[in-house]
Amino acid sequence: MIPQISSTRDIPTTASHFILPDLISHCNFPLVYHPHGDVVAAQSVRWLDNNCPDLKENRRQALYGLRAGELTAFCYNTAPDERLRVVSDFMNYLFHLDNISDGMMTSDTEALSDAVMNALWFTESYRPTQNLKCMQSEGALNACKLARDFWGRCIRNAGPGCQARFKEYFELFFEAVHTQAKARDAGVIPDLESYIDIRRDTSGCKPCWALIEYALDIDLPDIVVEDPIIMAINRSANDLVTWSNDIFSYNVEQSRSDAHNMIAILMKHHGYTLQRAVDHVGDLCHQTIVDFDASRMKIPCWGAEVDDMVQRYVQGLQDWIVGSLHWSFQTTRYFGTQGQEVKRHRCVELIPVGAGNEW
Repeated sequence: MIPQISSTRDIPTTASHFILPDLISHCNFPLVYHPHGDVVAAQSVRWLDNNCPDLKENRRQALYGLRAGELTAFCYNTAPDERLRVVSDFMNYLFHLDNISDGMMTSDTEALSDAVMNALWFTESYRPTQNLKCMQSEGALNACKLARDFWGRCIRNAGPGCQARFKEYFELFFEAVHTQAKARDAGVIPDLESYIDIRRDTSGCKPCWALIEYALDIDLPDIVVEDPIIMAINRSANDLVTWSNDIFSYNVEQSRSDAHNMIAILMKHHGYTLQRAVDHVGDLCHQTIVDFDASRMKIPCWGAEVDDMVQRYVQGLQDWIVGSLHWSFQTTRYFGTQGQEVKRHRCVELIPVGAGNEW
């Protein structure tokens, strides 16, 4: 039976603040930033801004505070500038999709998915959907236009395996968003195990992993992608990025009464206090790094050429782990303009319900 919970309003708490786990100290991977990251990031955010004419002014300002291009520069720090720009555009676009899909009804997420995936399959021009149940809004059509723009540039030199994986993983993202919307429409949220399964796809990490291949100009063979050790490494990196994001985003999400967060689930269905729930998720994050390192030591050999690709790919996942942790205190998405101060003292004052920013 799926536990009934409509929002964080149903989760009792008397806490006024919580202390972040020291995730930075748990991660000793070197932090590297692309030498042209700032320039490319500025170009990319303007690309999204210029192509979203209907954005409200507060969302337009938040777009620049998001600093998605800077996240890209941390995570794809060896990519040629042209490829960095494509990935940066996708990163800005992915956050944009996340924002516009929040609060969508089930039918709206279907239409959004249909429009965007249409652009990935038919890159030359738009072909109207034949699914009469999916009436596409202007927002969905604009999302389609943006997808066709960055994807058309990506496929000029992305390998066939990389392209196929990106489309498969992006489809999984939309399926998970749709499932989340159905639960939201019904006023329910799944148990912890079910939540983790869907969260691994709503995070959007998997298509980002495919773009590591694109950024490095490699195309991993299927025998590598399907290897259990490589799959475990992918999962560990996804879990670290996803679960740490649940910690960083909790304050803003609880202020909007959004319960799609591991901390909220632990409090509601497992009786945890806020701080105990935060600490528990922090312990899980620490374990993902341990698991990542342990799996890395077990990577099989496939020959010199493939092994070199694999090592570079795993390095890309490592850069994602450390880059996302540090970026989370630079963006205004989670801690406003106080990110560096919060990074230092790790104390987060709870935002009153209804007072959270729109993003």
